[in-house]
Amino acid sequence: MGSGEWHVEKRSTLRNDSFVKESGSAPETGCLSIVVLGASGDLAKKKTFPALFNLYRQGFLNPDEVHIFGYARTKLSDEELRDRIRGYLVDQKNADALSKFLQLIKYVSGPYDSEEGFQRLDRAISEHEISKNSSEGSSRRLFYLALPPSVYPSVCKMIKTCCMNKSDLGGWTRIVVEKPFGKDLDSAEQLSSQIGELFDESQIYRIDHYLGKELVQNMLVLRFANRFFLPLWNRDNIENVQIVFREDFGTEGRGGYFDEYGIIRDIIQNHLLQASIPDIIFIYLQVLCLVAMEKPISLKPEHIRDEKVKVLQSVVPITDEEVVLGQYEGYRDDPTVPDDSNTPTFATTILRIHNERWEGVPFILKAGKALNSRKAEIRIQFKDVPGDIFRCQKQGRNEFVIRLQPSEAMYMKLTVKQPGLEMQTVQSELDLSYGQRYQGVSIPEAYERLILDTIKGDQQHFVRRDELKVESCCVGDLYAVAAQD
Repeated sequence: MGSGEWHVEKRSTLRNDSFVKESGSAPETGCLSIVVLGASGDLAKKKTFPALFNLYRQGFLNPDEVHIFGYARTKLSDEELRDRIRGYLVDQKNADALSKFLQLIKYVSGPYDSEEGFQRLDRAISEHEISKNSSEGSSRRLFYLALPPSVYPSVCKMIKTCCMNKSDLGGWTRIVVEKPFGKDLDSAEQLSSQIGELFDESQIYRIDHYLGKELVQNMLVLRFANRFFLPLWNRDNIENVQIVFREDFGTEGRGGYFDEYGIIRDIIQNHLLQASIPDIIFIYLQVLCLVAMEKPISLKPEHIRDEKVKVLQSVVPITDEEVVLGQYEGYRDDPTVPDDSNTPTFATTILRIHNERWEGVPFILKAGKALNSRKAEIRIQFKDVPGDIFRCQKQGRNEFVIRLQPSEAMYMKLTVKQPGLEMQTVQSELDLSYGQRYQGVSIPEAYERLILDTIKGDQQHFVRRDELKVESCCVGDLYAVAAQD
């Protein structure tokens, strides 16, 4: 090219590559084996298998590629396992799909700490892969641990020793770990280290089903795709943020489990942060991260999770002056609860984020059982209007409310003129109720979405190890305060 000459090249069309696999990796063409460990337990029957069935009947699990294996200590035949879960998969409109799905399920029994049982499991998976003519190394193996955390290390060791798939031709092995991820920072780190010695972080999917909720997944779109929120979402305009979880029932016969974990670990760390309560679970710190994080540079999972970690690292240590604990009357009447238990069933705490956007804005976390209503919501409360000429502050501040459950909705509380001849103001709502706006639209269950994300290799809605560590530190502060009271 001579001096002063220009060379023009046509570039390929720009595209959103947020969820495109890294260049050079082989396409996923091998068969898919989904292994549900703890297949005879309640979680598997009530959540995991129904989610897999819904994915199957919607066409996300190809019957020509997928096979499902149950593994547990209980001695069962294939048909006995199918009978156990059949009642949770009732679909009167599509009995044929139900029958075909159940035929995809095979059962293997064995202990969780013995190579013999996992070798049988590996042989069953390999037979399926051979029957589908999958090339060695191209098959995909997904292990879902619907088990208590105490057996995670031994089960992961057995999977690593006996059941791994070669990955040189596009295949993979992935592990789905159910909450809770330890009781505190030490146990969480110990568990992470034990699993991390066996699997890469890219293979580990720490699942919390609230991260798959429709309104939780909507948070990034709400914050970063709507121009009118961008200039308001900061300490100059927001008075406080409230994240509320209320249950209208008590321990329901699970007092022994609850008394060990308590409202702080069970709901704030586990649900509103990470773990399990009987039915409805929430994730305080995860939700807080989505509310408070800065805009990621892309929608790639690692970029999103990087921003969430920055929020958690900016949380100021909790002080006992900003924690209120309580226990509902009648909690100790549960025969599984110790008579002298002081485990809190209600907790309110204030988290403060030390950064430019949120300095001085309290994030108020409330969680409780046996209260007068069932609710999980996020309330963004804005500051009072300066120089209020209408004298309408007593009617309440402007709020943006996101109701996660029940009856998903988003609404804005505004002050408007009341119809009539007089100048009177009243608070009203701009309401987006999903049940009314999206009639006839099926909102997927959280477990469906998250299992599908695992198959796709999208870790955006799963908790990374460093994220878990910082969360555990935050909850450790709160638990230390509770232990003093």
